[in-house]
Amino acid sequence: MESEIEWGTKRVIDGRLRVFYDGYWIKAYEAPADSLQAKKQLIQALTRRLFNHVEHGLNIPGTRLRAARHAYEVETDAQRRRVKAGMLAGALFNRAADLFTKLVELQSLGFEIQPDNALMRECGEHLKEALVLGKNVLHRSGEEGIDELWGEPFKAFAFPIEEFYKSRYIKIALTMAAIDRIATALVATFAALPMFAGLEPLVLDFANAAKAKSETLRTEDDIFDIWTSFVVSTEKLLAFAPPRPSQATTEENQNFIDALQLIRHGVELVGSMTRARVPMPKSTREFVARCEEYRRFALVAESRRSVA
Repeated sequence: MESEIEWGTKRVIDGRLRVFYDGYWIKAYEAPADSLQAKKQLIQALTRRLFNHVEHGLNIPGTRLRAARHAYEVETDAQRRRVKAGMLAGALFNRAADLFTKLVELQSLGFEIQPDNALMRECGEHLKEALVLGKNVLHRSGEEGIDELWGEPFKAFAFPIEEFYKSRYIKIALTMAAIDRIATALVATFAALPMFAGLEPLVLDFANAAKAKSETLRTEDDIFDIWTSFVVSTEKLLAFAPPRPSQATTEENQNFIDALQLIRHGVELVGSMTRARVPMPKSTREFVARCEEYRRFALVAESRRSVA
C-alpha cells in the first residue's frame, strides 16, 4: 500500500532510482557535496530558472540595486509599485548571486569563509527580502504568482543541499498531483457529452507526459524522448476538434467555443506548472471550478437538446 510507504523511501524501479513523496515515485538525483561552490552553482541555476518563469523585465543587474530600491520606495501608485517590487526583487537576487560568486573566489584563494561572514549575512538578507517582494510577481502567463520559485534560492543558501533536494521532490510531487487534478477535471467535465468522445485518452496521455517532464532534468539522456512526448501530446490535445452539432443554436455554438477554450486553458496551465516544476494551487482551484460550472451548464443544454 502506497499509503504505508514512508516519504523519502528510495527504490530502483525499471532500472531508475526513484524516491517516494506524497503518492508519487519521483526520479531521484544525487545531491552534490555541500560546499560554497556547489551552493553558488545551484543558486545561479535557480535564479536563471526563476527569471524564465516570471514576468518580463525583472532581471535587473545586482549593480543597479540602489537605483531599483529608490524607484520602488518613491513609487506611490499601487499598480506601478507592484511591478517595481518585482524589479527590486530581481536586483536583490542578482546581487546575492554576485556576492556568492566573490565568496567562492575568495575561498578558492585559501580564505576561510565562516557562516557569520559579513558578506554571507548580506547575501542571506538580500535573498530573504527578495522572497518577500517576490509575492508581488505573477507567473509569465499572467496567472498567480509562484512563491516557490522565489523561495528556492534562499533555501539553497540557508539549508544543506541534501535538504534542498528533498524540498524539490515534495514540490514535484505536488505539481504531479495538480496535473492529475486538472486532467481528472477535464475528463469528468466532458465524459457525459457525446461529441467529446475520444478526448479522455488524449488528456491522460498529455497528463502522463507532463508528469514525466516535470521530474526530468535537461541533462538526462531520456530528455529528448520525454520532451518530444510532452510537445506531441500537447499538440494532439489542442488539435482535438469534435464536429459541431447540426443545426446548432447560438447557445450551443457558444458552449462549443467555451469547451475548446476550457481545454486550451487547462493545457496552458499544466504547461506552466510542468516547465516551472511547481504547483499553482490557486489557478488549479479556479480551473477545476470552471470545469464544474461548464459541466453543469453543458449537461442542462444536452438534456434540452435531447428532449427537442
